[in-house]
Amino acid sequence: MDYILFDCPKTWNDLLPLTYTRPISDLRVGITKIKEKWEAELERKTSVLTQDYLQVKFPVEITNPDDAIFINASILPYHDMACVIQKLEFGEILTDNDNIVAFRASYETAKNILEKHDTDGMDELQAALKYDKINFPWDLFLLNGKVLKDDFNHLTVGRKSEPISETNRVLNAKHIFIEKGARVEMANLNAEEGPIYIGKDAEIMENATIRGPFAILEHGAVKMSPKIYGPTTIGPYSKVGGELNNVVIQGYSSKAHDGFLGNAVLGEWCNLGADTNNSNLKNNYAPVKMWNYTAERFLQTGLQFCGLVMGDHSKCGINTMFNTGTVVGVSANIFGSGFPRNFIPSYSWGGASGFTEYNLKKVFEVADIVMHRRDLSLTDADKSILTEVFERTRKYRK
Repeated sequence: MDYILFDCPKTWNDLLPLTYTRPISDLRVGITKIKEKWEAELERKTSVLTQDYLQVKFPVEITNPDDAIFINASILPYHDMACVIQKLEFGEILTDNDNIVAFRASYETAKNILEKHDTDGMDELQAALKYDKINFPWDLFLLNGKVLKDDFNHLTVGRKSEPISETNRVLNAKHIFIEKGARVEMANLNAEEGPIYIGKDAEIMENATIRGPFAILEHGAVKMSPKIYGPTTIGPYSKVGGELNNVVIQGYSSKAHDGFLGNAVLGEWCNLGADTNNSNLKNNYAPVKMWNYTAERFLQTGLQFCGLVMGDHSKCGINTMFNTGTVVGVSANIFGSGFPRNFIPSYSWGGASGFTEYNLKKVFEVADIVMHRRDLSLTDADKSILTEVFERTRKYRK
């Protein structure tokens, strides 16, 4: 039986700019990516059904086109739900109010369901299921604490942590897990309010002060003397410094210097210049609005604390200031004094004084240089995706 994680088109669109370059299941929340969570729960590999232009990098794998189980990728798994899904009969669709949770059907039927909302011939099963769902970018930092605790329990059960060096100051050591190769010396680790997970070959440098829930993935680094408040997740090969509060970094990104980042989500291959700061609270304490690509306007988040969402490959120069509820697209380059606007389209070059279009050839050159620093390279698939995003976002740069 093939298990395929599908992207609901509206939800995928609501999660832009983070999903311009990936399917929903490739988003990280807690410690692992959504796809990794489902594979752990189902105890088998999955593939993804997403936007056509993304399938070049994230292929759907169908061994039997006449019978497979399709699961909504924006829904986070839990054991009871996985058991119900695995018992679906052919032609059954599991729904909860307006949400399609999962269904078992042929590949052709699945395309009709997702593209045309055609469920004729399907036997609908209504279930009062309790689950968490990622609908908007800010859900990643809102749910991060709860999901991080669950991931910590799943990843560490029955396993023994590497010893914690006596040079560290520690509270609640039983909720701190250190993987092999990680280096942690002269740090302050407080796991009283949530667990701390330190991935393989990660490094926590001297005088770092960390309050859980917190996770840093493989080869990540926390620089000297930062202040990090949970729930915060630092993806693989990322570097952080300064002050962070409730941040999710997908991976391969750097906020390595002083400056504040709060209630924020960064994609991959982002870089924040020294003393970059974002506001996460309006002066009048009013709920924050954020740009939404489905509505093509600013929508109310209902949140009092909401900072920055930044798509893959975007960068900003030193002393950049981001206002409350700023959305930065893919491959933007922001610099200069003053506050840039709250919605910065993909492939924009400039700042508060205005933007010009970032040349696609230059985008490729910079991305390749940056990725080579992590022993990776910009593939033809990557270029194809970035080119498609460039065309799709052209209207926002006019």
